[in-house]
Order: sequence, then structure tokens, then C-alpha cells
Amino acid sequence: MIIANPRTPLRIAVSAVGAFALGYVVAGADGWGEPGSREQLVGEISRWCERVSGGLLREPANTLGNLGFVVAGLAMFSTLARDQQTGRNPFTGNTPIPLLYAGAVVFLGPGSMVMHGTHTEFGSWIDNVSMVAFILIPWLVNLSAMGRWGLSTMLTAYASIVVIYGLGYWFIGPDLGIGLDVFGVSIALWVISEALYRWWSSTFRWLSGFIGFAVAAIFGITPAIMFESPGEHWWVLLFWLPALLARHPAPGRRRYLPWYWVGIGSFLLAYAIWLTGVPDHPWCSPDSIIQSHAVWHLGTAFSTWCFFKFFRTEQLSTYLPVDPNPPSARSDDSRESTSTSS
Repeated sequence: MIIANPRTPLRIAVSAVGAFALGYVVAGADGWGEPGSREQLVGEISRWCERVSGGLLREPANTLGNLGFVVAGLAMFSTLARDQQTGRNPFTGNTPIPLLYAGAVVFLGPGSMVMHGTHTEFGSWIDNVSMVAFILIPWLVNLSAMGRWGLSTMLTAYASIVVIYGLGYWFIGPDLGIGLDVFGVSIALWVISEALYRWWSSTFRWLSGFIGFAVAAIFGITPAIMFESPGEHWWVLLFWLPALLARHPAPGRRRYLPWYWVGIGSFLLAYAIWLTGVPDHPWCSPDSIIQSHAVWHLGTAFSTWCFFKFFRTEQLSTYLPVDPNPPSARSDDSRESTSTSS
């Protein structure tokens, strides 16, 4: 993809953020109407601890905390605009995958802002769509590399999942009617696929699915809980999706220190803080300008930046043997030899 002006994607992103801000103010000028089915009335304590306000921002602190995603995403666009591409790293320059990643990070901001700011059904929907639109990218990038997919195949898979999820959430429900938490399962698929990216082997390929159980346990879903109600946790079968699709070793190597582990650490710390941002937690202070959920937004925004830096450490190699004397060259040599002898 050739972009004449390397700063064009950045300018488009900034314009999109500006258009969103203007549209938000205009749409909310007359109020946001009735709250969504899971939201609270003005004056009550929201699901995320902050007291619901009657202004443009139903949860002011939690809404503005999402500016972290906007800043992080725009910083990524700015970095990509300054890149000098070498061809050794697929996450540099104004190329489709890093642009998609940066765009998804920016989208996380407005998506969550609409949910916390408006308390509407649409807000809840777009918030979840933005989260899925982001979390799909890392594991699809990994599987497309190890499955040797073309770019169009990867982007088609990505767009299809986002569209199916968006429609399913809107018309059926958050679990798509089949008890599937796409965002949560995608976290496990990312960790599993990342382990395969680093340690791929024909044996580990099929053992990698067990990593998903450890990831689920971190979020409170232990194997014991799964065995008690296997029908509700059928999605553990998806832990072996990377094994099915990752048929080849990774085409490059990434450096996991420091950025990958800093990203993991900051996400887990933010998640621990997220757990305190609910009404029944003793640390909940509904009228404070510092809200745990807002800190969660800022912490996870930092994580997206860390993972952006991590993906940029990759150095591509090749797993295809290179013949120093390809057939065409040997034919030319043969012809030259014949000509000389004659």
C-alpha cells in the first residue's frame, strides 16, 4: 500500500476523533433519553461505582479516562508516519496491519466513551464492538503468520468476525445466544498463539491449548468450575483453534523483554484495579474525581502502547530454503558452457 504523504493516516485519525467529539456534543445536546436496560438513573451509583450525572457525561471521570486510548492510538499513527521501512518488520510504516492496530486502539476510546457517557443501549453495544475489534488483531496476526495466510485472508477473517459479533450482539445478546464471551476467549487465544509463535513445534502445537485454562483461571474461571458445568463452558474447545490453524513455525522472532511483559503486567495491574471499581467494593467512592474504572482505562491504554512496541521488535526470517543456483541460472550456465565448448 503506497501512501503519498506518510502523515495522511494520522490526519485522518485526528479528523475522525474531532468529528466524533462534535457529533457527541450535538447528539447529547437534548439529553440522552432513557438509560439502557443495565444502566442506572441520574443520581444513582453506576455499575462502575461513579455516581450518574445529568450532563453530557453520565460518568465524567470514567468517560474521560478513555482519552488514554485516543492519545495512545494517535501516538502510534505518528510513530508509523515517521518510520523508515526496512521490510524486516511487518509492524512498521503505513502498512495495513499496524494501521489497523492503531485505528482499533483509537476506536477503543470513543467506543467506551459512548457507553460511560450516554448510558444508552447503543453505547453498551459500541463499547463491546470496539473491544472485540481490538482484541481480535493480535491473535489473528499470529495465526495468519503461522498459517501462511495472505493479507486479504486475514483482513477478511477479521472483518467477518467483527460484523458477525456486532450483529449478533445487537439482535441476540452479548453472548450471541451461545454463551460465548468473544472478548474473554480472545484474550486466551492471544496468549496461546503468542506461546506458539515463540515455541512452535509439532508437539507443543497440540499441547498449547492447555494454556487457555491458566488464562481463564486468572479471571476466576477455574477448571473446577468448568467441570461442574461443561455445557456452559463449551468454548474451551476454542483453545485448540491455534493448534488447528498454526501449521508452520513463525516467520520471525520477537523480543519479549521488556515490552510484552510490561504490557502483560500493566494489564493485570489495571484489571486488579478494575475489580475495585464496583459499587459493593469498600474502595468505591461514587463522588470522587478519581475512579478505579478510569484508572483501568488509562492502564489498559498504556498496555496497548506496550504491545505496539512489542510487535515492532519482530525481525522476519525465512523458512523457505534458498537455492544459490536456481534452475534458470543452471540452464544459463549450461548454455554458456555449451557455447564455449562449441
